[in-house]
Amino acid sequence: MKQKSIEEYNNCPFHLAMNILEGKWKFAILYVLSARGTLRFKELERAIPDISTRMLVKELKLLEKKGVVSRKPYATVPPKVEYSLTPIGESIHPVIRSITDWGEGYIKTMNLK
Repeated sequence: MKQKSIEEYNNCPFHLAMNILEGKWKFAILYVLSARGTLRFKELERAIPDISTRMLVKELKLLEKKGVVSRKPYATVPPKVEYSLTPIGESIHPVIRSITDWGEGYIKTMNLK
């Protein structure tokens, strides 16, 4: 199946946003970067239980390609790379807060604690 380009989503911002954010791990990555700020790769990996190194690399590359996450490599030995949210990535803070609030309400309503 051919993936749509960003230009093909101009008529539907919702579908564009879902295309950028879809997947099991993207919101987890954005949540951690939103809460903790700039992190090195291993710090980010440790902060997201159950994500494989391969999947984290893949998702970070996709988020970087879409302009949501920035990657800053340092020419050191061992190599050091830091990840942070771009300005457009930082604009997701209210969405993450709303999802967190919804989750807290769900827990209370369903008596899950």
